[in-house]
Amino acid sequence: MCAKQKSKALANSLGFTYPKLHEGAKWYVDFFCYDPAFGELKRKKYYIADHLKVKEKKLRAAEMIESLTHSLRTGWSPWAGKQDTRGYTVFDDCLELYMKYVERKTRKKTQQAYRSRVNMLKKYISTRTIPIKYVYQFDTVFVNDYLDWLFLDRELSETTRNNYRDWCYGFSEWLKSRKYIRENPVDGIQLLHEKEKKRKDLSKAMLKEMVDYLTEHNKHFLLACYMEYYTFIRPTELSYIQIKDISIKEQSVIVYGEHSKNKRDSKVGLNKKIIKLMIELNVLNAPGNHYLFGKKFKPAENRFGPDQYNREWKKMREALKWSDVYQFYSLKDSGIRDLANAKGVVVARDQARHQDVTTTNRYIQRDRMAVHEETLDFEGSLGDD
Repeated sequence: MCAKQKSKALANSLGFTYPKLHEGAKWYVDFFCYDPAFGELKRKKYYIADHLKVKEKKLRAAEMIESLTHSLRTGWSPWAGKQDTRGYTVFDDCLELYMKYVERKTRKKTQQAYRSRVNMLKKYISTRTIPIKYVYQFDTVFVNDYLDWLFLDRELSETTRNNYRDWCYGFSEWLKSRKYIRENPVDGIQLLHEKEKKRKDLSKAMLKEMVDYLTEHNKHFLLACYMEYYTFIRPTELSYIQIKDISIKEQSVIVYGEHSKNKRDSKVGLNKKIIKLMIELNVLNAPGNHYLFGKKFKPAENRFGPDQYNREWKKMREALKWSDVYQFYSLKDSGIRDLANAKGVVVARDQARHQDVTTTNRYIQRDRMAVHEETLDFEGSLGDD
């Protein structure tokens, strides 16, 4: 049997041929896959953009081949649905086209709002360890992670988070109507109700339990927890801190505006417990350009995204059998509460980089507030004669 016959026999057995790159006037990746509507193998092509350089074309082709091979092996078929998609379109190109459409079809105020939504989405993509490149990667998992980032890391309210969810739904419908995706990934994502998802701060006993557990199991993550509790620096901001940003002499760390929520450079105090643990773990001897929390929370030349904080926290939370209302961000709530009670709300405000104490006071939950006993028997001018 010749090679061509063997290849055909293998394709008939598998129901597909493996994707291959073809170079020429037009670069494309193709393969054959069984089409039940016609009862035979049909050829499918994915073209690679002409404007890319040769090296970029080869990289794009390699990524496509890897993804397509995995999908074909797990039973996917491009002919399974009635409509074809353009899932390998570059996501940034789709966003640009979407904004052109918005600018032609909506009022100026709406244009500004949608531009803000797109810019926020781009900002989130830039924080990911592996940013998405193609439209097909804009799926339910991605959108869920994005909305969690808005709600937990950016500290947006439930209402604002829901507004972003609605925008994602509309944007997905736009993608779907133009055959970039087959299904709307937001369909299964519910709106948040304020009472359904509430983050609680940690008690003194829970904080001690956390320290004991992490001292035994993961001291590098304990350092990250100390940073969150004592400095109130957000997870995304923590992921950008480098060794050179830390000053032992001043006991401070710089948070640069390009990575912070308020867009301003800030100097944040480092508690002596943080310094002591840094010295114990020998992290300050790493090169200045290394990130403080790289992979596995150890100093590294390559930055590691903020998603690792929640993953490691969840692992610890399950081991300690805590409720899921206790989140990594609960450390910030607890730290602001404890600092405000010990040193005053103004000190807590400045350390948290809040514009006013109104924001700081929201972190001091009502069920943790103390009642002054002196007020219980105070009569004042309304007392008996």
